[in-house]
Formats: sequence, structure tokens, C-alpha cells
Amino acid sequence: MQIIYTLVMIAMGLFCIICSVKEVPWFFNNRKAGFLVKLFGMTFAKIFYIIIGVLFIIAGIIVAAGVITIS
Repeated sequence: MQIIYTLVMIAMGLFCIICSVKEVPWFFNNRKAGFLVKLFGMTFAKIFYIIIGVLFIIAGIIVAAGVITIS
């Protein structure tokens, strides 16, 4: 079961990073992401979502290594 959590976390992280780098319009026009863009600007929103993506990937690697067990 942990492999599923690992793959989902890594996929979500890659999704966030790719959408941020490519500036996918529907990603940043979303209600929550649009709020960040309006409040802080596109550059901040891109950096924020890249960091979130990296954190998801790190969490996936930690789960895969068995440091944290999800039951």
C-alpha cells in the first residue's frame, strides 16, 4: 500500500512543478491559485507551487524509504 502513496505523492509533486514552470493557464486561474496570483503576483505563486511540488516529492521518497509508515 505504501507504494501507492509514494507514487501518488511523487505524481502530485511533478504535476505542481510542471504546471508552475509551464505557467499552465487553467492551473493558475483556479480559485485558490488565482488568489495567490492576485495577492502576491505570478512569480511568487510559481515559486510557491514549485516548493509545494518538491515537498510532495520528498514526502513520497520518505514514505518509500520506510521512515514513515502509513497504515
